[in-house]
Amino acid sequence: MNDVFVIRNQLGHYWGKKKLWLDGGDARLVTRFKHRDEAVNTLFELSSKDIELRGEIAAAQLSPRGEPMIEASDIPLPEVPIEKQAAQA
Repeated sequence: MNDVFVIRNQLGHYWGKKKLWLDGGDARLVTRFKHRDEAVNTLFELSSKDIELRGEIAAAQLSPRGEPMIEASDIPLPEVPIEKQAAQA
């Protein structure tokens, strides 16, 4: 079974490895979970910090290169203040 699980929000953005939302254009940067319960726990933590979040767990097949095959979002990502980017780096 080559399925992994990813977290997607209401805008179609994916939770990334650097703890930021991504549009899914570069699947290498998207956080993937081997087990659904790990993804559920992470989504619960995210939604407890952001009450506006309407997320879902999505199963994704892995490509031959080991990257999740996901559809990129057409909705642009919100601007992140420079101070917040520096704090997360």
